[in-house]
Amino acid sequence: MNRIVCLLILLFATSCNYFEKKKVYPEDLLEEELQTFNWNEVDTYPTFTDCEYMTSKADSRMCFQNTLITNVNRYLEAQNLVVSNDVNDTITLKIKIDNLGLLEIESINIQPETIQEIPEIDSLLRQSLQHVPKIFPAIKRGQQVTTAFELPVIVRID
Repeated sequence: MNRIVCLLILLFATSCNYFEKKKVYPEDLLEEELQTFNWNEVDTYPTFTDCEYMTSKADSRMCFQNTLITNVNRYLEAQNLVVSNDVNDTITLKIKIDNLGLLEIESINIQPETIQEIPEIDSLLRQSLQHVPKIFPAIKRGQQVTTAFELPVIVRID
C-alpha cells in the first residue's frame, strides 16, 4: 500500500507539467508570422483602371508594365528626336510605387553613348512618367504597400 501511495505521489508530481498552460505572447506570434512572410511577393500588383479586369497576377503585372512603357514610348515619339548617330539602347528605369500610388523614379541606367546623342534623355524619361493615369498601389494581406520595379525602355533611333 505504501508503494502505491508513493507511486501515485510520484505520478502526480511529474504529471503537473501536463496541465500547465504555456503563455503565448502576441509579440512572439508576430515574430513567427514575420519569419514566414514572403516580403518579395504581393497579393495584387499596382494597377491602372484599364488593368483592373485582369484576373491573374501575371496578366495584371504585364498590363501595368505595358501601360507604363506605352506612356513612355508615346511621349518620346512626340519629341521628334534628331541624332547624328544611330541609338540602340535598353534603358532601365528603377521605379517605386508607394502605398498611396505615387510613382517615383529611383534611378535611370543609360549608356554613355545614348546620353551623348540625346543629352536630355534623363529629363524626357522623367517627364514621360509624370502624365501616367492614376495608379492604385499594390496590396499585401489587405494593406496597400510600396513596391519597386525595373522597367526596361528600348530606345532605337536610326
